[in-house]
Amino acid sequence: MSPPLRAGVAGLGIIGQRVAANLRGKAFPVAVWNRTPQPAEPGWVGTPAKLARESDIIQIFVTDGDALRSVFKEMKPELKPGKVLVNCATVAVEDTHAVAKLVQQTGAEFLDAPFTGSRDAAAAAQLVYYIGGDPALLERVRPVLEASSKEIFLCGKIGDATVLKIATNMVTSATVGILSEAMGIVAGQGVDLEKFRQALERNANSSGLIRMKVASMIAGDFTPHFSLKNMLKDAAFGLNMAGIAGIELPILHAVAESMSGLELAGRGEEDFSVLAVNYLPQPKS
Repeated sequence: MSPPLRAGVAGLGIIGQRVAANLRGKAFPVAVWNRTPQPAEPGWVGTPAKLARESDIIQIFVTDGDALRSVFKEMKPELKPGKVLVNCATVAVEDTHAVAKLVQQTGAEFLDAPFTGSRDAAAAAQLVYYIGGDPALLERVRPVLEASSKEIFLCGKIGDATVLKIATNMVTSATVGILSEAMGIVAGQGVDLEKFRQALERNANSSGLIRMKVASMIAGDFTPHFSLKNMLKDAAFGLNMAGIAGIELPILHAVAESMSGLELAGRGEEDFSVLAVNYLPQPKS
């Protein structure tokens, strides 16, 4: 009988910490690392190199392309055939391709694997992974990904999953942006926002996202499930791809501008649904 796959998690933020917990719950040997030390976390190792040495499959949950490149550089001495880096961070598509090439030069392998699902989905092992890369490689790492997911969606080649994740987040940010504006109109006309929530439930435009966000937006609860700063980052990736293709994105540009203003106001760590504060009266302090 083959020994169990050794799992590694780099990045213990909102998602990574919960993915690691799911892996432990499925009895995987798990090593974890985070740039800000968290030595109390089970399986803690002090460096990315040690994480790579002690893991067969390494899931990476970092903030951006610079962080991904930095983690790869520190892991590089321990990367070799048999090791697989699974990048779950949403980064620019050019960073995805560049780091994939660098990983493959070591003899290790790479999967493009951003996900959809926020804090609660990660805790409940209900993420959906979008996969770009070799289908045979996916089958090797599938048991690790299944520990934290309800579905694994093979999208195509490396980079395709990143493009699709950015595109879906464009729809998500625009939806919450217009939801915020509509709530402002409703409140401004003196109509009960709870009636607005109920009206949405009966409307064809109701969705899982709207049902998830509207109640907390009405309550003014912006506890982060997916942070504003990360949604703004993803919007910037979409705008950059549009610029390269010569496409104008006025809707995304407007939402990104609103998010940028809130980040400058110090609200970047809150949930991206904090867009609602631009339109709703705020409680008096």
